[in-house]
Amino acid sequence: MSPVCSIVIRAFNEESHISRLLDGISHQTVKDVQIILVDSGSTDRTAQIAHERGAEIVSITPKEFTFGRSLNKGIAQAKAPIIVIASAHVYPVYPDWLSKMTDFFKDPSIALVYGKQRGSESSQFSEQQIFIHWYGETTQNPQDHPFCNNANAAIRKSLWDQHHYDEKLPGLEDLEWAKWANENHHNIAYCAEAEIIHVHDESSKGIQNRYMREGMAFKQIYPHEQFHLGDLIRLVVTNSTSDLRVALRQKKFFKELISILRFRWFQFYGTYIGYQRSGPLTWRLKQSFYYPRNSGIELSNGNQRDVEPIEYKDNHP
Repeated sequence: MSPVCSIVIRAFNEESHISRLLDGISHQTVKDVQIILVDSGSTDRTAQIAHERGAEIVSITPKEFTFGRSLNKGIAQAKAPIIVIASAHVYPVYPDWLSKMTDFFKDPSIALVYGKQRGSESSQFSEQQIFIHWYGETTQNPQDHPFCNNANAAIRKSLWDQHHYDEKLPGLEDLEWAKWANENHHNIAYCAEAEIIHVHDESSKGIQNRYMREGMAFKQIYPHEQFHLGDLIRLVVTNSTSDLRVALRQKKFFKELISILRFRWFQFYGTYIGYQRSGPLTWRLKQSFYYPRNSGIELSNGNQRDVEPIEYKDNHP
């Protein structure tokens, strides 16, 4: 019999994070899983740690890496009808993470489910606000637009058999796949209960490069979309202002002022560069990617669940 799900993890030099994700998987109520680590040339102990914990290792060279190619390589080895996708630097909060994700696929119309993400204590303030904005407290099924994120997602393998991830995109392979699913009359769901912690520890240059890649990919997926200098200035100002209002309410204004301005500048400057280097975009999707919360009211970041979280015993962030 096939496992309930196959978990595909993309990794490069993640020895400081991979153990916590594997610990979280071992604490899940769903036990019958296949773990596949796609390693793109790690020079540390990432692959060794994963192998020792029972993961199957798929290796690719750094030169052949794209986000889409690494997923396709991993999914090709999967034995289960449901593919759970996780970044190596995330870990689940609750022991029913896999159960919550996979339950959606009892509905044959569901192609993709993605779950809530929150930052770690080391995450930058503005990134925390992005997580709160993108990943709300209410499950949406079905969702009316193709926004999703492969740091914490699951797809139906039979549909991947029909449409693999785009290996030429520099990022946003998840958006392209979700767009295809929507256009072919399949549904996407967001699961607020399937929560993970996403550990990002990026330099300013790293932030710029991430959003540059995504800007380039966005332009390829939606060729008629534009991102002008005026958009750059407006979005830096509006998002920084929104973050600073939250920081003020939390009595962190002066502590976070510089980090907020720096993060938002490199975020949207990277996006701007990406658009310059590379069908009509819906307002709903544009809101999901770029715009701050409209209400001006700080969204809840609290735990409302009656499920006890996993107790991790290591000291990782």
